[in-house]
Formats: sequence, C-alpha cells, structure tokens
Amino acid sequence: MNWMERTLSRKNLMALTGLFLCFFLVIHLLGNLQLLLPAGEAQLQFNAYSKLLSGNIFIKIISFVLYASIIAHAVYALVITLKNKRAGGTPYHYDQRGAASKWYSRNMGILGTIILIFLIIHFKDFWYQYKFGQMPVDAHGQKDLYTLVVTVYQEGWYVAVYVLCMVALCYHLLHGFFSAARTLGVYHPRYARGIRIFGWIFSIAICAGFALIPVYVHFLK
Repeated sequence: MNWMERTLSRKNLMALTGLFLCFFLVIHLLGNLQLLLPAGEAQLQFNAYSKLLSGNIFIKIISFVLYASIIAHAVYALVITLKNKRAGGTPYHYDQRGAASKWYSRNMGILGTIILIFLIIHFKDFWYQYKFGQMPVDAHGQKDLYTLVVTVYQEGWYVAVYVLCMVALCYHLLHGFFSAARTLGVYHPRYARGIRIFGWIFSIAICAGFALIPVYVHFLK
C-alpha cells in the first residue's frame, strides 16, 4: 500500500470515527437535557440515567468503542497532518474544492486541540469523579452526579470556557461533516446543498444545546 492509499485509508477511518462521535453527541445531549428539568425531577432522572450508563454491560461496550474512536480520531488526524507536512503537500484540513477555504478549515488542528483539552478536563471533572472519586448520594442511594454538575456549573469561568469550546466544536463539526461526506463519496453535486444545510443545522443544534445547559444551570439553578 503506497502513501496515498494509506492516507485515504486513514481518512476513511477519520470519517467513520467522526460520524460515530456525531451519533454519540446526539445521545449524550438527549441525556444531558434532563438537567433542564425542575431541580427535584432533574436530580432523580439524571442520577438514574447516570447509573444506567455505568451499570449496563451493553452501554459499557459502547463506551469502550467511544473511547477508542476518540483516540483513533485524534491520532489519525495528527498522523495525516504530519505526513502531509513531511511530504510538502497540502494539509489535510485544506478544502481545495472551493475558491478559498474557510478559516475553520484552515485551523482544524487548533480547533481539534481545543476540543481535546476540553474533553480531558470534562472527563476529569465528571467521569473520573463518578468512577473513582468520593461522590455524595441522593435520597435514593444513587451517586449524586446531578449535584456535582450543578456545583461545577456555578463557576462562571467554567461556564464561559464551556461555551467557547462549544463554539470551537461547532466549527469542527461543520468542516468534519462535509469532509467525511466527501471522503465517503456521498457529497454528490445533486445532494450537496441538502448535505450542507443538514450539516449546518446539526452542528449548530448540537453545540447550542450543549452550551445552553451550563448557562441555564448557572443562572437559573
């Protein structure tokens, strides 16, 4: 397999892992929207939801696939970028199909790095604490992740950083969605407009939904 074939193979894996992560974002957002419910109901449902995710063997398998996808997505992005730079070619994130690339297409590395740092902080503050930290329990004896989330979101700086990272994620999704469609061969001129509209709607809806949650919790809970 020559360099070009290996690069295309990596791009396919990037596209597939990226699409899987998009699917996960939808599921994750739907679960987190429970935080917008009235406090008592939100605590009950969100803690039960968290317990389901941590105790179901099927969900655990999906979680391992998710972790592998995040790592593979980040690693392949780095490998493709370094390979292109060493070859003196055009960077992977540059979109040659337009007269000029969008600024977010030219800065996918920076956006991806911001998102990766955010994920590390996010996992440390919530996933790690839930799995290995000293968690309070609610009235039903379940780990009280709800209270932890509400407490963290009372920090104004954390909410501001969270929202800014969701802006970075939105632009990352925009480019990634269109790039994956091209890589997988579905970006046909006949469907290009529909794909672009769906990509914009998906990216904005997902990131606006995630950004709304800490803002709502900070100011209204």
